[in-house]
Amino acid sequence: MSTSLERLKERLAQVSDLSAAAAVLGWDQQVNMPPGGSDARAHHLATVEALAHSLFIAGETGQLLEEAAAETTGLPYDSDDASLVRATRREYEKLRHVPESLVAERTRVCARAFEAWEQARTESNFAHFQPHLERVVDLTIQYAQALGYEDCPYDALLDRYEPEMKTAQVAEVFEEMKAGLVPLVQVITERGKSVDDTVFHQEYPEQAQWDFGTLVLRDMGFDFKHGRQDRSAHPFTTGFSPRDVRITTRILPDHFQSALFGTIHEGGHALYDQGMRVELDRTPLFDGASYGVHESQSRLWENIVARGRDFWGHYLPRLREFFPRQLAGVDLDTFYRAINKVEPSLIRTEADEVTYNLHIFLRFELEQELLERRLAVADLPQAWNAKMEQYLGVTPPDDAQGVLQDVHWAHGGLGYFPSYALGNLLSVQFYNQAREEIRDLPEQVARGQFGALRGWLRENIHTHGKKFTPAELVQRVTGGEMSAAPFLAYLREKYSEIYGL
Repeated sequence: MSTSLERLKERLAQVSDLSAAAAVLGWDQQVNMPPGGSDARAHHLATVEALAHSLFIAGETGQLLEEAAAETTGLPYDSDDASLVRATRREYEKLRHVPESLVAERTRVCARAFEAWEQARTESNFAHFQPHLERVVDLTIQYAQALGYEDCPYDALLDRYEPEMKTAQVAEVFEEMKAGLVPLVQVITERGKSVDDTVFHQEYPEQAQWDFGTLVLRDMGFDFKHGRQDRSAHPFTTGFSPRDVRITTRILPDHFQSALFGTIHEGGHALYDQGMRVELDRTPLFDGASYGVHESQSRLWENIVARGRDFWGHYLPRLREFFPRQLAGVDLDTFYRAINKVEPSLIRTEADEVTYNLHIFLRFELEQELLERRLAVADLPQAWNAKMEQYLGVTPPDDAQGVLQDVHWAHGGLGYFPSYALGNLLSVQFYNQAREEIRDLPEQVARGQFGALRGWLRENIHTHGKKFTPAELVQRVTGGEMSAAPFLAYLREKYSEIYGL
């Protein structure tokens, strides 16, 4: 006779399969689906997501969890089985309060909202997206209420992305970051020597951009036998299993950095998914410890590695082979400084390391106002522009470069944005630890050799999937807590050298 733990695993595997099927539908919607398919796809997604949710929150799942907990008593805390029961019980206790009908309706609305967002962004017309976003916000508030919270609705949503973290904690971390970032931006602007980035103000053929990005992806260790890259309006990564991980990029002929760093960014996410142990597949443990931890992997590769001087000492000669005319006479120092130019800008995904988090702060604040009904969706463009002026000193000329630039709200992802800033902090903490343990890491990067770094990340972070909370994982890897201090020190050191401060 099978044990309760075995029966629980069988049930969770079915839930995982349904979730993966929904993810395939979502990936196809953004990559291949014809524009007219949005209504039908909304129903497909709603049905599959509702089935997965219903199966997961059923009373039988709860009973099996209780019995499996008894069966795993005494197992080591970090064992697969004990971790599976612990992590799944936490999810079950949250999600069992969310009605299946709400999951279905929210999924339908978000699927349609995505198509409306794409059209609205193309036309730079927020009014087209507004009624869809109003419905998304309404349903997301209902979702937060169903999940439950003590202090504010944002807590319930943040917990879906950053387990056991509170809005007040994020606000405290962000205040510490502001205290370090705002003066740094000011001193760079006022006293820093100028950086010439005219090398990027020209056309770079799209196919060559694609080919060079693919070359770097292969060197990073992205497994194309178990993964692929496509194009989409907004770059993203989807892992259906460690054996099937998809990434997308966005190529702009007159903005070379977008595709390259977008590809490397998503490649970092993909290495996390491909690095999880196959034994965790078809369980709730096939996931990152948190979205912030996941983001730490993409930002580590994109910024610390690929915006570093060592990296380009190896790759600039290779890049010249793809773009000989554009890079004629451009030396390493000029190129390195150009890719790290600090300049307040309109688009989050293309922001430099110093100003990037300012984009996150304004989204964090606006989301809380929306969820607490202190800001009407109709007033969002004006509020967005005001905060852009406040934090970055720039005002979007249109909705496409302002409030419509991100896809997250169309997907119902309110509460997601803080993960990006938290990931920036963790990327430095993790890289610092890797460098302590891999003494010649800079020299390896300078040779285009990433096997040791990838192996360290896999052994210490990727392999565990969602076995640990983010706080537990950070403690295991670094011996301490998440902190803004290493990140701020990294920025001060790097950009003081670049700008001669």
